[in-house]
Amino acid sequence: MEAFRKLGIIEPVLRSIQEHRFEKPSDIQEKTIPLVLAGKDVIGGSATGSGKTLAFGAGLIQHSEHGRGVQALVLTPTRELADQVTKALRLFSRYRPLKIIDVYGGVSINPQIDALRYADIVVGTPGRILDHLERGTLRLQAVKILVLDEADRMLDMGFIDDVERIISQCPKERQTLLFSATLSPELRQLAGRYMKQPVNISTEIYVDPRKLRQVYYDAPDNMKFSLLVHLLKQEHPGLVMVFCNTQKNTDFVAKNLKANGIEALAIHGGFSQAKRSRTMENFHSQRTQVLVCTDVAARGLDIKGVSHVYNYDTPKESKQYIHRIGRTARAGKEGKAVNILSSRDYDNFEHVLRDNDVDIPKEEMPAAMERVFIQFKDKPRHFGRKPFHGRSRGNFHKEGRSHHPRRF
Repeated sequence: MEAFRKLGIIEPVLRSIQEHRFEKPSDIQEKTIPLVLAGKDVIGGSATGSGKTLAFGAGLIQHSEHGRGVQALVLTPTRELADQVTKALRLFSRYRPLKIIDVYGGVSINPQIDALRYADIVVGTPGRILDHLERGTLRLQAVKILVLDEADRMLDMGFIDDVERIISQCPKERQTLLFSATLSPELRQLAGRYMKQPVNISTEIYVDPRKLRQVYYDAPDNMKFSLLVHLLKQEHPGLVMVFCNTQKNTDFVAKNLKANGIEALAIHGGFSQAKRSRTMENFHSQRTQVLVCTDVAARGLDIKGVSHVYNYDTPKESKQYIHRIGRTARAGKEGKAVNILSSRDYDNFEHVLRDNDVDIPKEEMPAAMERVFIQFKDKPRHFGRKPFHGRSRGNFHKEGRSHHPRRF
């Protein structure tokens, strides 16, 4: 606790930190908190789960007073992250009462309008924040600190124009904090336009590459799902995240995992906010151990205890692969990333290897797998009646392109 105290954190926040048994500051907290408390603009390179919410939250809580209007604004790319940040800030401010609310789409706007009348700190997604600004239900003239959380993700999702419109309504004399896993030229330009002599903070890699094992399987198209079922049943993992590229595939995989005796839940942007929240609560509490998701869940959410990440679909963007596998092998724990390739994944996987300069060893297909039940549009079919003896279509490696037949 003395290590937190030396950073300049006030006693009410220290009391909450102690109650929740945080033993020592993370790398980004140790480097960032003194700068934030001193009023400096900061660009923080940080991964999800590195402790950045407290890194900026200590300053937000310390420099805000109840009843003085909205004094701090945190922009996040997703509803789930807004909800997560809000809960964390409320936890840390337990003994310094502040009205901290989150605003995002997918839910009724009227309760948000009522809550904003008394808000001291607002956390929200760009679209809904703009909606409130246009309605006149949110005013930013008292904002002292602006936080752009997961800024690279907001850029990827096309929110940059919305973010700039929001920034333009904040006072010019303010503190700006930008946190991002990567810092692209576009983000550097954004920082150059709106930040004052920012201090750049880089932190340790939170995922331990020595504890992360990555493998791939080369599966025939009609055996891809069978292999996923086999691996989930044979490896007896802890919490698992299975990534798909589309909402349709996510629903298909989750539904058919259940049909084959594996309790799984799906989450993607097509669900209502209430359903997404219930799903994440079930996964956090480990009532459900397999989460099938699109990349909406790959960033921002701090999910502890993920032992395995399965890429059922290989991501189209190479950097998204890093965000996905970053869900496991964290905080000194072992983790495994499994890539299940079929013909449609080859090109994307080769881009992953080349762009990330990584070697991923190949695992041979199991000699025999049990029959699985798959339902297409309410018409059940069975796959895997006969044992499959895997045949190699070439090893993937970073030095060159493998040659294998394409299926059309």
